[in-house]
Amino acid sequence: MKMMKAMNKSNEHVLAFGACFNEKADSHLVCVQNDDGNYQTQAISIHNQPRKVTGASFFVFSGALKSSSGYLAKSSIVEDGMMVQISAETMDSLRQALREMKDFTITCGKIDAEEPQEHVHIQWTEDDKNINKGVVSPIDGKSMDEIASVKIFHGSEFKTNGKVIRWTEVFFLQSEDQPSGLSDPADHSKLTENVAKAFCLALCPHLKLLKEDGKAKLGLRVTLDSDQVGYQAGSNGQPLPSLYMNDLDSALVPVIHGGACQLSEGSVVIELIFYILESFS
Repeated sequence: MKMMKAMNKSNEHVLAFGACFNEKADSHLVCVQNDDGNYQTQAISIHNQPRKVTGASFFVFSGALKSSSGYLAKSSIVEDGMMVQISAETMDSLRQALREMKDFTITCGKIDAEEPQEHVHIQWTEDDKNINKGVVSPIDGKSMDEIASVKIFHGSEFKTNGKVIRWTEVFFLQSEDQPSGLSDPADHSKLTENVAKAFCLALCPHLKLLKEDGKAKLGLRVTLDSDQVGYQAGSNGQPLPSLYMNDLDSALVPVIHGGACQLSEGSVVIELIFYILESFS
């Protein structure tokens, strides 16, 4: 489903995919800025061990390769990822294979070469549940093993009195009435953004006190379903003290109930993670 949404929203000539950490990789591509300000690609690896599997941060397929180039396809390293240039016809075939959830192979190299230089294999595998091992909720210590999450790089961030509160991650918890399904990040992005903003604004007057009290990592769990609409907020495995609840109620209740009204069916259980940091600007 996520693959279909990504393809439907993408440019017809380009497919770009972010990559997850590969535990089987013994090395990884990295992009390093040198003293001249330019960027160059390097591969970090285990000392004194030959590289067998190298991980990358992203993969891009570009369907702009002309037949006059003399190549079947071309692969190259770009910063800390890979780009594969293919013809428009191959791009159409690749998209069709992805829609049908079929494996696909791209042959790279010159058209008139006796042997191809390499192959790019796109393979469907079992869903990887080996994620967030050892991670626990700051609200109540709930294990986050096998729970999908998304890192937030440009999320809500508010500064006051030398402190900044930053939204860094959202977990999509499994709902009780839909045990086999996880909430889709794309479907609930606006809700999570609104909730994160409200949470940050509500706690802005209290950032200094929270930080001094050792509550630098905060969690906010929001539940929306037919039987329950509400939230839990905590830090260090404990609920936040009542001192903060009036401001949180005033900011969060309208946003959460508004989200519940827009929910067409099923339920949503999400947990947002925030950090209080020092602000030096």
